[in-house]
Amino acid sequence: MPTQYQASEIKVLEGLEPVRKRPGMYIGSTDGRGLHHLAKEILDNAVDEAIAGYGKTIQLFRTPVTEAHQAMVGSMPLGSQALTVVDNGRGIPVDKHQSGVSALEVVMTKLHAGGKFEETAYQASGGLHGVGAAAVNALSTLMQVVVKRDGKYHYQAYSQGKPHAAVAVIPESKVIELFPDESKRFIKYENGTVVQFIPDPTIFSTVQYNHKTLVDVVKDRAYLMAGLYFQFIDKIETVEQHFYFEGGIRSLVTHINMTKKPLHDVFYTTGVWEDETTHKKITVEAALQYNDTYTERVESYVNVIRTPDGGTHINGFRMALGKVLRDYAEKNGLLKEKESFVADDLREGLTAVVFVKMPSNDLQFESQTKSKLNNSEAQSAVYQVFKDGFDTFLEENPKAGRVIVDKIMLAARARMAARAAKDAVIRKGALEGSSLPGKLADCQSRDPSESEVYIVEGDSAGGSAKQGRDRKFQAIFPLRGKILNTERARLDKIVAFEELKNLVIALGAGIGDTFNPEKLRYHRIILMNDADVDGEHITTLGLTFFFRHVPQIVEQGYLYIAMPPLFKVSANKQDRYTFTEEERDQVVAEIKAKSPSAVISIQRYKGLGEMNPEQLWETTMNPATRMLKRVTIDDAAGADKTFAMLMGDEVAPRKKFIQTHAKLANLDI
Repeated sequence: MPTQYQASEIKVLEGLEPVRKRPGMYIGSTDGRGLHHLAKEILDNAVDEAIAGYGKTIQLFRTPVTEAHQAMVGSMPLGSQALTVVDNGRGIPVDKHQSGVSALEVVMTKLHAGGKFEETAYQASGGLHGVGAAAVNALSTLMQVVVKRDGKYHYQAYSQGKPHAAVAVIPESKVIELFPDESKRFIKYENGTVVQFIPDPTIFSTVQYNHKTLVDVVKDRAYLMAGLYFQFIDKIETVEQHFYFEGGIRSLVTHINMTKKPLHDVFYTTGVWEDETTHKKITVEAALQYNDTYTERVESYVNVIRTPDGGTHINGFRMALGKVLRDYAEKNGLLKEKESFVADDLREGLTAVVFVKMPSNDLQFESQTKSKLNNSEAQSAVYQVFKDGFDTFLEENPKAGRVIVDKIMLAARARMAARAAKDAVIRKGALEGSSLPGKLADCQSRDPSESEVYIVEGDSAGGSAKQGRDRKFQAIFPLRGKILNTERARLDKIVAFEELKNLVIALGAGIGDTFNPEKLRYHRIILMNDADVDGEHITTLGLTFFFRHVPQIVEQGYLYIAMPPLFKVSANKQDRYTFTEEERDQVVAEIKAKSPSAVISIQRYKGLGEMNPEQLWETTMNPATRMLKRVTIDDAAGADKTFAMLMGDEVAPRKKFIQTHAKLANLDI
């Protein structure tokens, strides 16, 4: 063990070494999320040009790695993919930088280098520390860049951030050879940039891009940049999609509320706020529409960067929303005596998008992944612009104003009723866990990290589960019949529903604003239902309850779905369990190949109750052999939309979904 700390032990990472040494510091992670962050960084450089007023078209290509790519850097894993972004902006500068090399090389190979530190090049951009393109380059097996300026094509290639050669002018024929598909539009542009990169498989746990995720990334930016034309050309799935929204974030609000019933027309406002001291300007756009649901969806962006954790701009929006609606309600006598509402009441059914554009050299985020904005001036800017616009909207649209206030007051009254109902239950000691429900067959362990509870429908399955479990760490909670659809249920209905109230008591952590994760009695909460249509419906009802009312359990990775087998294949006094028809057929084929004369019997399990305790333990409950699916929320917005569509009151969107996906359903007849 070293006893001295000397200068020789100090390591200085040169160039892009810091990025490769600690990639998570620059892109958040090295899993699929980090992989797709690379696409956002390069795409946002093109969008920044559009924000600055240059370029009207952006293309994103996903293509398989070619032999030409392999020839440049050697072999790459099977299935490697290249992403290419093409824009018709001004093109990255290529003239000689003060460092002695082309500015293009500086931008692509040096951290904290770019045109976004000074306001002369970009008044607003997604780049912050000048690490975007360079970080992507550092984490790529191969990157190629072509810049078209003044009729000339300037080219440079890199591997793991290191240039193959100096920036050189190449003929148009070479551009077409390098990028046969991507160059078709590019060569017609007066100026522009092509950036292609192949992620490094030694850095990322996966180098397979997801088509839907890329579509969402492109669509997100198309909504924000009204009038900007996007194309996504996926050569792997042979799909080409175009995105153009003249309405900008107004169109995004309409899209979010597509499966819900809007209560009024979309409100939209925009304005420029100027700091009285520094005279720096912030452009604010905001759009809002209430719907008839009980859930909120507020999206926020800064210079096209999505900020999922909000920040100061959202603080300003919420402060202004509350101020305007309180003043309007009081001024127009819309509140009954002793009535009032709190911030949470404003959230029910609220759909909003807040988009600010501000000087990039002043941006302050909590991390390089830019999930939360910290600039205090953004709060003032959004507060003032939104307040002025929303004030005017309510005065000019009194019907919409009354509908919104009525919606909020309905939420306030329901909140008070829910609190009264919950308090009544708490006074009896029920939700505090002082008396666990009799139907719960608890486990012996009191350590939540090693304890798990199976939520099972029906006495038959519950009986088998109780007998087959390992009592040391496995608890069983049987439900009687289908539980309440909680998609549109408030807390008072939930605590009044006996089965759900008992479930909340059994879990021990409370519900709503009293939820305390430290009191959760199990860190594996497993929905175990029959592998048929009824069982899947019960599972969906359970998922709806957890997603809508105790989302912390899902967010912390404590919710699972058990995967009971569909078939038991018996032959030669041996049983094998399979989970799909394809797996069943494969097992049968294997048995016939080994023992052509074997007598094979196949049992299709219609329900968990058909299994005896030993079979249920062996197939579904034994940690050594079982299969569990952990429930996660990678796309909370997508989950919200799906639950609202499938479990809500609107029939038309659900009917369309069923018709669209009918062929994908696995119906056992």
